[in-house]
This record gives sequence, structure tokens and C-alpha cells, in this order.
Amino acid sequence: MAQKDQLDQETLSCSICLDLLKDPVTTSCGHSYCMSCIKGFWDGEDQRKIYSCPQCREAFTPRPVLKKNTMLAALVEQLKKTGLQAAAADHCSAGPEDVACDVCTGRKLKAFKSCLQCLVSYCENHLQPHYTVGQFKKHKLVVPSEKLQENICSRHDEVMKIFCRTDKKSICYLCTMEDHKGHDTVPAAAERTERQRELEVSRLNIQQRIQHREKDVKLLQQEVEAVSLSADEAVEDSEKIFTQLIRVLQKRSSDVKQQIRSQQETEVSGVKELQEKLQQEITELKRKDAELKQLSHTEDHNQFLHNYPSVSQLSEPTDSSSINIRPLRYFEDVTAAVSKLRDLLQDILRDKWTNISLAVTEVDVLLSEPEPETRAEFLKYSCEITLDPNTVHTYLLLSEGNRKVEWAGQPQYYSSHTDRFTDYPQVLSRESLTGRCYWEVERRRTGVQVAVAYKNISRAGYESRFGCNDKSWSLFCSTNSYTFCFNNINTPVSGPDSSRVGVYLDHRAGILSFYSVSETMTLLHRVQTTFTQPLYAGLWVVESTAELCKLK
Repeated sequence: MAQKDQLDQETLSCSICLDLLKDPVTTSCGHSYCMSCIKGFWDGEDQRKIYSCPQCREAFTPRPVLKKNTMLAALVEQLKKTGLQAAAADHCSAGPEDVACDVCTGRKLKAFKSCLQCLVSYCENHLQPHYTVGQFKKHKLVVPSEKLQENICSRHDEVMKIFCRTDKKSICYLCTMEDHKGHDTVPAAAERTERQRELEVSRLNIQQRIQHREKDVKLLQQEVEAVSLSADEAVEDSEKIFTQLIRVLQKRSSDVKQQIRSQQETEVSGVKELQEKLQQEITELKRKDAELKQLSHTEDHNQFLHNYPSVSQLSEPTDSSSINIRPLRYFEDVTAAVSKLRDLLQDILRDKWTNISLAVTEVDVLLSEPEPETRAEFLKYSCEITLDPNTVHTYLLLSEGNRKVEWAGQPQYYSSHTDRFTDYPQVLSRESLTGRCYWEVERRRTGVQVAVAYKNISRAGYESRFGCNDKSWSLFCSTNSYTFCFNNINTPVSGPDSSRVGVYLDHRAGILSFYSVSETMTLLHRVQTTFTQPLYAGLWVVESTAELCKLK
């Protein structure tokens, strides 16, 4: 058809202007031209008085009188109409995969929009009344859909514009008077709006979970590299030490190397397994997010509500609460144990070999127990702490079995001791803190710092105050506000005001957390670092009272 149209157009074209003939005329030699084209051509030959055909060059004298060729003119007009209509039909006709216009007769054109009120799909031409006629302008036009009939109530043959929340289905207005009488019903558009809000919340939740999982995956990847690096260093150091031993230790060197590699493989395998699960979850969440996004763009309320329950369900997230990476020295303890063996020699090797094996197996990348969340869980790690009279400042008074300290306002009699703080009203605990520990401090009035510090913190000068050095971490508690202090850097902390502050320490993991304790526990500030020495609880008190609570 296209080739035929092209052939007809070439046959009925003027050889001068190369366009379809306009007012066609035919010369005596049989060639046809636009009247204006051939006249213009012959006007240029007026001086010679000889007129020729532009195609065959046949000469005419005198200048021929030209008349319009009515047959050619009719053919040209017919070609214009049929050619343009054929091109338009070929371009706009509905194919097997297209939604066809319901109004077109004969050869149907592709639908441009579907109307949810009319429940009819329209091509661009038949859609025009919806743009120009007043009563049609309020109709809801959507992307062409083949499922318009699903919006018709099969019982009453009415458009379903109502959603029954009781039965969770779309219904028509007649249904509300019969089977759904007395049910909780709302307009489908209103139900769609509410479900859309839920969808957006779900998407936000998914996106947040994706971010958290991607962060976890990255953290695990870094941990894999750190474990491998530490293991490699431990192997290298162990080999250097074992080469200094006599032949009888060479077998032990091989055993240690094998055990380290085995533990490395175990730890890395566990991390990668969790990493793979999280990556799979991320992929699934992204797929689910794409489905929800596609659903959120559905303009048909009923289709949206029909598909919403099946795509809105989210799978349970992979439990990664145990991911709590700690800046540990993974295999360095192995090196230390081997070095000690080198000095003890063969006669004590049998007694110390267990220490080496234990040091390797204690390497643990992922904590076996997650960080506590409820107060009951924190209380499992509660410890009995008392204050050390040898460290207390002279302006402070101890009582309640050295668990309570208050501002005295004047010097108290204490024996001289090198551990005593001399410039600031503070005190350290008698007990050192390692492992997992939890304690609570009850304060009265303001002017209290709850702190932890190394034993070797200065006892005099500005650097001796809690939080003003790199050997202590402190939370300053005042009215309706908190400030975290470390290495002379103060960080404002927001949180509910409470007279009781909880402190959680995981020494090995390098975690220190402060909580506001009331009916619930609210995290105020968390520290993630590496503790190189045992810690001691500390209190700083001015014109106030603080007491280490009994928790057991």
C-alpha cells in the first residue's frame, strides 16, 4: 500500500517543482506540469520566441495556449485525501496489544484515554467532547485500560464507586441498600487516599530498611577485611616466633597456623553468610518497592484497592540486631600467648598449649548476645559498685556504705592519699569495670556528672576533671538538659529529664551508653570506641547529691 501511494505521488508530480501537480496542464508532447511552473519556465524563453518541453525538449512555436487538465486535477485531489487518511490510519490503528477505541466503527483506532465514569475508551478524536462539553469535563480520565468492565457491579450493573470496609471490597450504591446495608462504607476515592498514605509509609519503611541493610553489608565487608588482615598478621607473627624455637616447637607452630586459619574461615564464613542474607533482603526490598511504586501510580481506585493487599505485605526482616562490630584485636592474643611460650620452653609447653588454642577460638566478630533493649535486660548486667574514699575530694561526703556522695560545702577530714582528687569535687569507684556492666545513678538537684574513667586519670589540674581529657567520658546533668564531654569537647544531648541515669558498658565491644531512666528507658548518648584499660565509675557533684542505686 505504501509503495503504491509512493508510485502514484511520483506519477502525479511536477518535474519542475517536484511537488504534487497544482492546476495541472499537459503539453502537446504529453508531459504534465503545474500551470504556474511551466508558465514561469516559458517566460524565460520569450526572447528566443521558441518554447520547449523541459523534459523531452520538443520545441513549440508560437507559445502554446495551456488549459487545465481536469482529469489529472481530480486524480491529484483523490491522492491527497486517500494518502493522508491511509497514513493516519496506519499510524493510529489499534494493534493486538493496544486498547481500542470503543466508539470507532470499522477499523478501530488506538485509545488515547479511558473514562472511569463512562467506562469507555476513546481515541483522540472521540475524546474531544470530554474537553469541550461541560458535563464531561468532570469525568475521570486515565491511561487506556482493558479492565473497565471490572468497575461494574455484576449484580446491579452500576459503577462501583463505594468501598465496603467491613467486607473489604468495592461495591455500587445499590449494594449499600442491600447486602452491605449497615456496613462501614466510604467513597472509593477516600479509601484509596488512606491506603495511599499507608503505601507511602511502607515505601519509606522499605527505603529505610534498605539504607540500614546496605550500611550493615558495608560494615560486614569492612569486618571481613579486618578479620583477614588481623589473621594474616597473627600468622606472620606466630611464624616468626616459632622459627626461634627448637625443633620440638615446629609442630606446634604448624598446629597454631592451622587453627588460626580454621577460626578465620569460620568467622569470615559466618559474616559472609549474614552479608549474603542481607543482600538478598535488599534485593527483595527493592523489588517490593518497585511494585509499590507501580501500584502507587495506578489511577484506577478499584484496581489499586484490588491489588493493594497482595503487594503491601512485607516479609519479616533478617535479624541483624547481633551486628555490633567492635574495634577488637582479633588474633593478637594468639601472638602474645605464643611469645610467652617461647620464653617458657619445652618443659612447660604442654601446660600452656591450651591457652593458645583458647585464644584462637575466642575470636568473635559478631556478638553472640545483642545489646539490651529493655530495663529488665539491662538489669541482667547490673553490678555492685561502691565509691573509693581514697579518691574522693575533700569537699564531698560519702555515706550509705560509700554508695552516696553529697556536696559538703567545707573540707572533710580524709587521710592523705596519692589517688585523691584535689582540684575538682569528684570521686571514682573502688571496683574496676570490664566485660558487660550496668548501673544507675539517682541524683538530686542539678550539678552532677555521671562518668567513667581510667585509673591513671590525673588527680590535679584542669586535665583531672571528668570529660576534659582522653581518659574519661562524662554526661553532665542539669535541669532539662544534658551535655556529653570527652577530651575537652562538649556535645549537647537532648532527652527527657529524669532524676535517674542508667549507664551501660560493654568494655570488650567498646560501647558506653547513657540512658534517662523513668517508666521507660531513653537513650541519651552512645559512645563507640576502643577501651585500652579497665574503667572505673565516676561522680562529680556540686551543691547536689548523687547515689549509686541498689539494683539487686
